[in-house]
Amino acid sequence: MTARGQGAAPRRVCILRLSALGDCANVVPAIRTLQAAYPDVEITWIINKAEAGLVADIAGVECLAYDKRGGRAAIADLKRQLAGRRFDALLNMHASWRANRISLLVKADRRIGFDARRARDGQRLFVRERIPAVGSRHVVDGFLAFAAMLGASEPVMDWRVPIAEADRARAGELLGDDAREILFISPCSSHTRRNWLADRYAAVADHAAHEHGLRVVLVGGPSDLERQMGVDIETAMATPATNLIGQTNLKQLIALFERGRVLVTPDSGPAHMANATDITTISLHAATDPRRSGAYRSRQFCVDYFAEAAARYRNATPDTLKWGTRIEDDAGVMALIPVEAVTRRVDQALAADSPACSMAAIF
Repeated sequence: MTARGQGAAPRRVCILRLSALGDCANVVPAIRTLQAAYPDVEITWIINKAEAGLVADIAGVECLAYDKRGGRAAIADLKRQLAGRRFDALLNMHASWRANRISLLVKADRRIGFDARRARDGQRLFVRERIPAVGSRHVVDGFLAFAAMLGASEPVMDWRVPIAEADRARAGELLGDDAREILFISPCSSHTRRNWLADRYAAVADHAAHEHGLRVVLVGGPSDLERQMGVDIETAMATPATNLIGQTNLKQLIALFERGRVLVTPDSGPAHMANATDITTISLHAATDPRRSGAYRSRQFCVDYFAEAAARYRNATPDTLKWGTRIEDDAGVMALIPVEAVTRRVDQALAADSPACSMAAIF
């Protein structure tokens, strides 16, 4: 097959981003940007099996699901699926040794990786081109730079994924007929040291209920840790909450967020999935830098104590730390965030209009 020039419209593009859930949600605008610029482009996405449940049914996108627990058999399965295929470009949006190994299975005319600030684990040895340095620290803007490398330079800031009517119906069943506006709390991240304290979530929930008349709904995954966190929040609350932790799949969770006014959550997958809706997300940051991983469409509502954490635990400032630094070595880091900082954001979110760019009005 003849290699296509850099100025030619790409026909076949391979995206390599295995995880995590929030990062995969944040790849979606780059896909929408490519599809807007090149309506006929065929996109293949190599992605972890769990994360594929969020994005596998996006029109025009073929997901090759990789089971990270499958060892050599999972690599062999990917190799079989990629055999005989060649792409105009590989967009290696995942800088890790595992992704580097997988990238060797992909034959592509162009192999594009991260800029020097974002690359790690020797990714530069596995690509031939790198995105230019991006002024913004946010991961979304880094992903969009890959699309720009292929000539798609007009960002389409659309995180939406298909939601089946059955999933919306399930969300409606879970919420019932209560007409009050909803404060969702999704209290847990897969990185447990990003989690805030149960009694502080409870204090925020009581504030929202008492001061604003909001209904409080707890959501999250089915793990024992998340279920226990939900019980602890309910126990500490003075007002009743609806606890739906462990009762939804990924699409149903987004369908719930479509019905909500405010979401409070740490830096987690749901914080970024919620960008697909008009909910205002208050993401809590001390372990991570919100300039990198704050809920993109609600960045002005992030609660930011990363500078305090950097000073206490690294004797540094956010700007002197390496990009992507996480301060997760102490279980007390998130305790730097006081209740008042979060209730203040709740008050501000409820006083503001809905996000300026409604997802329903993008097209």
